Amino acid sequence: MRVLLLILSVAATAPAFYVRFSGASVSAPLQAAVFGVAVLGAALLLSWATETAEHEISRSLAMAALALVAILPEYAVDIYFTWTSAVQPAYREFALANMTGANRLLVGVGWPLVVLVHAGRRRLGIRIEHPQRTEAAFLAAATVYAAVIPLKGSLTLVDSLVLLAIFALYVRRSAGDESEETALFGPAALIGEMGRWSRRAAILAIFAFAAVVVLVSAEPFADSLVATGRSLGWNEFLLVQWIAPLASEAPELVIALVWTLRRRPHAGFSALLSSKVNQWTLLVGSIPVAYSLHLGRAAVFPLAGRQIDEMWLTVAQSLLAVVLLLDDDLGIGESLLLLGLYAAQVFLPEVRMTESVVYAVLAAGILLARRREAWPFLRSGLSARR
Repeated sequence: MRVLLLILSVAATAPAFYVRFSGASVSAPLQAAVFGVAVLGAALLLSWATETAEHEISRSLAMAALALVAILPEYAVDIYFTWTSAVQPAYREFALANMTGANRLLVGVGWPLVVLVHAGRRRLGIRIEHPQRTEAAFLAAATVYAAVIPLKGSLTLVDSLVLLAIFALYVRRSAGDESEETALFGPAALIGEMGRWSRRAAILAIFAFAAVVVLVSAEPFADSLVATGRSLGWNEFLLVQWIAPLASEAPELVIALVWTLRRRPHAGFSALLSSKVNQWTLLVGSIPVAYSLHLGRAAVFPLAGRQIDEMWLTVAQSLLAVVLLLDDDLGIGESLLLLGLYAAQVFLPEVRMTESVVYAVLAAGILLARRREAWPFLRSGLSARR
């Protein structure tokens, strides 16, 4: 059965390669299904490889590596929009729409999904452990800096340096955590039973293969979803912001759900937290770099109007998300709050800017109530586990 699951997961990716490279004419809905199944197969492979990797390196570092591979579709789509915007300015709006939409999807849907699925089995929220404090601490740092971006109305190479430095420090700090011995099941156990070097080679091979699958699938999956939605007469900006991220964030969401169903909610939540840190640092920091490379000079990626509003909304949501973790718990009520506010953005887009104020006011109120826990929580996340 373990071997069969591995074979089926790999086989699920084969139609995506055929459609992508054969030039076959496929309808948008069928194309979305083909590439969606491929992303699902890659996500399952990643979940098994990461479980095994936790025996080799720290869980935090394993989650950081997983997040980096899992969000490759998001990087592929967003860098494509950014690169194109250097010669077609209309695409600047799409680059910010995709990035902010993906960030808000992780917090507004991903976090509540893990908590509510776990609560349905245990009737409890998720307790925040040391690895999640590390991720939350760096998310807090990135969020505070991100507030500078809409204030000045641009993304520059200086912003890239700061955000990439935060990401580098996060990876370095994650590497300092202890590895975690957990029972392995299914395909993960099959990989774990290999010899040391064979096991490590298998983990690296799976990560590499999954990375190729998500890169091959990301753009056509997003395009097919957008094409399907456009045929229904939906707003183009909102399509890029809400539908494309459903494709690019699928690996993280699937992995988090699989682990939660397997009674590993902390691992699932860590995967989403780490993805959020990756996107809020490495992805945002990559935008001015890609923009400058295409222009062939150091350039400023300008923000205006709706782009600034979207950045404020994303910053405010991130701030509330961090503040909710300060009491070492993310409960059912807090998860429903995040989910409800996100749903309002999707179904009532005209209230989104009002929501920035709502997020900020809620965050300020909760931070005031939890001010005594704030510094110990952040200090714990930044310090090595003893």
